Amino acid sequence: MVKIDSIRDYMRLQAEEDRKRKWIQVEGEDLDDALRQAAIELGSTVKKLEYEIRDPGKKGTFGLGKSKCIIIAYPIVQPVSDKSEQEDGDFEIARLDNKPVDKDGVAVVRLTSEGALLTVISSVGKGSMVTVKKALALLNARYVTDIDNSLVSQLVKSADGVSVKVGDFVYNPASDPLVSVEITDFEMKAFITIRSPGRGGVDIEYDNIINLLKNNNIIHGIDEDKIRELENLPVYEKSIFVAEGTKAVNGNDAKIIYNFDVERSTIKLKEKNGKVDFKEQNLIKNVVEGQALARKIPLEEGKSGRTVTGRLLPAKDGKDIVFEVGKNVKLSDDGITAIATINGQVITLLGKLNVEPIFVVPGDVNLKTGGNVTFLGTVLVKGSVADGFKVKAAGNIEVLGNVGRAELDAEGDIIVHQGISGKNGGLVRAGKGVWSKFLENAIIEAGEIVVASDGIINCKVEANKKIICQGKRATIVGGVLRAGEEIHAKSLGSVAGSDTVLEVGFDPKSKKRLVQLNEGKEVIDKELEGINLDLGTIKNLNKLKKKLTDEKKEYFNQLIEKKSEKEKEITQINDEIEEIQEHLASLSVSGHISSSFKVFPGVKIHIKDAFLEVKNDFNAVAFINENGLVKITKYEELEEDYSKKK
Repeated sequence: MVKIDSIRDYMRLQAEEDRKRKWIQVEGEDLDDALRQAAIELGSTVKKLEYEIRDPGKKGTFGLGKSKCIIIAYPIVQPVSDKSEQEDGDFEIARLDNKPVDKDGVAVVRLTSEGALLTVISSVGKGSMVTVKKALALLNARYVTDIDNSLVSQLVKSADGVSVKVGDFVYNPASDPLVSVEITDFEMKAFITIRSPGRGGVDIEYDNIINLLKNNNIIHGIDEDKIRELENLPVYEKSIFVAEGTKAVNGNDAKIIYNFDVERSTIKLKEKNGKVDFKEQNLIKNVVEGQALARKIPLEEGKSGRTVTGRLLPAKDGKDIVFEVGKNVKLSDDGITAIATINGQVITLLGKLNVEPIFVVPGDVNLKTGGNVTFLGTVLVKGSVADGFKVKAAGNIEVLGNVGRAELDAEGDIIVHQGISGKNGGLVRAGKGVWSKFLENAIIEAGEIVVASDGIINCKVEANKKIICQGKRATIVGGVLRAGEEIHAKSLGSVAGSDTVLEVGFDPKSKKRLVQLNEGKEVIDKELEGINLDLGTIKNLNKLKKKLTDEKKEYFNQLIEKKSEKEKEITQINDEIEEIQEHLASLSVSGHISSSFKVFPGVKIHIKDAFLEVKNDFNAVAFINENGLVKITKYEELEEDYSKKK
């Protein structure tokens, strides 16, 4: 004989499996709103829901093109081990924004071919509970006979949502419920309305509803979970949404995603030491060879839809666009990515991507024209460079006006059509040559040559090869000038005896590095001296057999380790110093300093290891190193006109 407990356990497991499959589709203004709606309908909390996004929705513009977020939500399935867990999992208190929701208990009577079934669902929170009296009243209202009062009492007490046969009834087919079907919204939605069964009529079942829908040509988008719900908890005399068509979704148009800011008028200011640096306006879009500039997102194919009656709803594919590139840009093999073929500035022109190797500043480099310039190509400044501004280029820099107390840095040549007036600041550094009308109170560094037609006054100039002043007023007065091969001017020094230092016959960069290394070595030597004193103190304490504290022992070990590190640094510095000295000694260039007109007293001449301070005037002479001494020889004209660079 089958016991009621066995039936209850079996039906509980079946109900649990049904609950695992339970899901709903909801709409909301956004994802959060849709999840709140789902939590209410599922009687759960948002945290205990899993969901899938069918349509993320769109905000639209001024209300146009707006669409709702659509999700499928279902409760996270928890394993059922006992009655308490089942109650917590199935009929937990739903919370929205941490506010409890109270629900009354529910008792449902269903008449089926098996007999009269009773389902009792527990109340939630402060909701009222189902009583035995109420359950019996519902059974009597459906004319149920042979009621098992004891079983009814047990079901009310457990209130676990399981349907159990508690009696019989006299079946009358004529009293079965009638179901009407309504198709709306251009066949995109289907509703059913179930009329209450009469005396002796059975309640509607899942298979009956499914067959009825199919008989009415409703074959797509049927909400089977909703219909199973109706079988377990019938709803009468109310329109129920049971099927929804699938809307056609047009494909998105192809588009191009740029890896840089296409809007050139947008200024992005940088901060420096907590303050906005208005000189850094970042208007140039620098790119390097091989860099991806833009990527095409292909068009999407449309997804066809269907009405609830199965009618196909065609969708449109997205529109394609032509992905064109201009000069110095190529497309990848798949035609999806635009790639720069040179370093330079990326611009869009007539819908095409181009990379320009030259950046032109139409006027002066100042706040009005965009501030500092950094470009991975050649920069042409049609005006001047104002004090405090910077121009950096991977190619050449050409300035048609003047350069003030500014910073210019180029991997190639720097050409200034007027002059450079550094005002004892700024820096002009070129990987190759610096060409200017005049240099005054400036700091100049060149990888090869420095040329000034009207003279160099009180400057610090370094060139790996030559420093040339060639012109009617080609004078070098004051400052320190160093060149690897040659220094030439019309006149050297001045009547006033300005302190003018000229050095040739060595590598300026190597000599500068040598000075830095020797200075660093002195600092480390002093540090080592202090370490050795501390070590000696601790060793003396140990010899006197005085017990050393743990702190002293740890400090001693730290000193030993630090000493080892400093000694390694000294060894590395000595090795580099030796290499530079060998390099300087091996230079074959002897050096040459010449003046086509006059050399004034006070000029100091350094040619490799030879030195001479000029005491008397000399006309049209040259200075060379001969046997470790500075020798004065006859002046010889320059073989090349260096002013032609400009």
